Amino acid sequence: MVQGDPEGPAVVFLCHEPRKPRYSVPMTPSRSAVTVGCLLLLAGCLSPAEYREQADEVAADIIARKQEEALGRTEPFTIEPPADTLRRRLLLGQDLAYSSPASLGTDQLETPEKWPEEREDPVLPEVPPMGEEPFRMSLDEALQVGARNSRTYQDRKESVFQSALALDLERDQFRSTFTGLLDSMLSSDLGSDPKIDALDQTGTASVSKKFESGLEITTLLALDLVNLLKGDHSEALGILSDTTISLPLLRGAGREIVTEPMTQAERNVVYAIHTFERFKRIFAVQVATDYLGVLQQIDSVINAEENYRRLIVLTRRSRRLGDAGRLPEVQVDQAKQDELRARDRWIAARELYDRRLDSFKLTLGLPVDAWIELDRAELERLEALALDLVGTDEGEEERLAADAPIELVEPSTEEAGPLEMEDGLAIGLALENRLDLRTAIGRVEDAQRGVIVAADALQAGVDLVASGTFGERRSVSSADQSNAQLRPERGFYGASLLIDLPWERTRERNTYRNSLIALEQSARDVQDIEDSIKAAVRDGLRSLLQARETYTIQEQAERLADRRVESTNILLEAGRAEIRDLLEAQEALLSAQNTRTAALVTYRISALELQRDLGVLQVDETGLWKEYRPDEQQPRP
Repeated sequence: MVQGDPEGPAVVFLCHEPRKPRYSVPMTPSRSAVTVGCLLLLAGCLSPAEYREQADEVAADIIARKQEEALGRTEPFTIEPPADTLRRRLLLGQDLAYSSPASLGTDQLETPEKWPEEREDPVLPEVPPMGEEPFRMSLDEALQVGARNSRTYQDRKESVFQSALALDLERDQFRSTFTGLLDSMLSSDLGSDPKIDALDQTGTASVSKKFESGLEITTLLALDLVNLLKGDHSEALGILSDTTISLPLLRGAGREIVTEPMTQAERNVVYAIHTFERFKRIFAVQVATDYLGVLQQIDSVINAEENYRRLIVLTRRSRRLGDAGRLPEVQVDQAKQDELRARDRWIAARELYDRRLDSFKLTLGLPVDAWIELDRAELERLEALALDLVGTDEGEEERLAADAPIELVEPSTEEAGPLEMEDGLAIGLALENRLDLRTAIGRVEDAQRGVIVAADALQAGVDLVASGTFGERRSVSSADQSNAQLRPERGFYGASLLIDLPWERTRERNTYRNSLIALEQSARDVQDIEDSIKAAVRDGLRSLLQARETYTIQEQAERLADRRVESTNILLEAGRAEIRDLLEAQEALLSAQNTRTAALVTYRISALELQRDLGVLQVDETGLWKEYRPDEQQPRP
């Protein structure tokens, strides 16, 4: 309630009886200025949403700069979840079960009381039914879906973001820091005669600045406004300025020591970007491995089904031949046993397909009960790739005498793929491009700086401190005094030298020794990663060679098995073969078909894994990759 007063506007304090003023505080010009200043300070505060946006802008700028430093390029980076994810569309479009709104995303959660940011009430998005057809997904689409829906992928992005915020906090140590405190106290002294009622308002503002040399400056300005609420309404204004300067001269002195936490935070952002970039490549290869593994299992299901059908037909034939007396009953039973075995294999292949598909959905962050179908054309593209690797030569094998000399033919490199390079070249490429190796080498430098910092802490602490204070404070006891003034010529100044003798340095001694151990450990980490990279590259090259040779062998084995089934069928009709011969021929055909597809998939996965281990597989922000071509100039990551 505001009441008129000859001295100006007044803030009126009410007692428990309504509309009956007990006493009022006249709003003098000095008090009005203080009140207006307080309101302006409060009005300058940011909302939680504005603070969040500010943090996002700072982190985005840091990440963009560090991407250029770590990778030599920048790419869009955000941790905001997509507004419309495939997971949500599948849950709603295919009418799948889910436990709570959290399964659909945080934008579907009910807004609790006192939520810090304004937000609209959640509205369930309208997703058209997906009908009776499954959601079909190509390999490229799977890579993009994983980047948008995988929970692990999002966790890794947030780790990069949090490292950027940690760097911003360390940088804040060297910014000018402003703080303010407003205190308004209404007091009554019942022990005095007469009783004293007073209003004491205090405002303090300080600014501090730390320099990379270790110099710290802190300046405080305090403003007091004291008013007696009874009697002569005495009023006093107090003002005080206090400045302190400190500079370490020995322990903790020097730019390298002072800025070490910030330097480490800078490098941690680079390491986080390296780790995330490495993760993107690992994740992309994992998605491709799971995708092709599902397709391979589809092919196994088809082969098992065809084999089952052939054995059903063979069992029926053998039954008729047995009834006609042209086939022993034991061979009829053999055919039936293989039919039952084929049925079991067919069912097992179908179940394994379902398990692999569910595992693939989990990798992408999709509901496992979603109806999804993968593009089998990806296997056809691999078949085309295989033709380039092994050719189509089906010429007759040279017939040699049994006693002719035996010459074992080493695996050929004539049909080798572009990634089947020399060991030395591949290892050199990996050591140049592997980001985890760069991080490990950087950790050695960090450990060296840690030794220097730990050794510095063993020294004596010598700090030069200077301070200056002028002006006066006011309180209830000095409300009858005149207003204070800032008069530097009447201030108090002092300088001191603080010396902390290094008599007790047990903790620092142990820290120093541990820093030397950490340096040795970081060097061993580099050696371990380097040797692991070499082993992985050499193993990857062997896997490529073996998969190519296996595919070539199984290509020939499948043709032979197919001819064997055909010729055995003819011999069986002529009574010159037993049912076991045909059963073995069909078993060999099924094995060759499955092994051939497995070798084809293995070759493709080995090629991707080798590019990953070489550090040359590029993956953009959408999850799509750009594969390495040795004949093309590749940008260094």
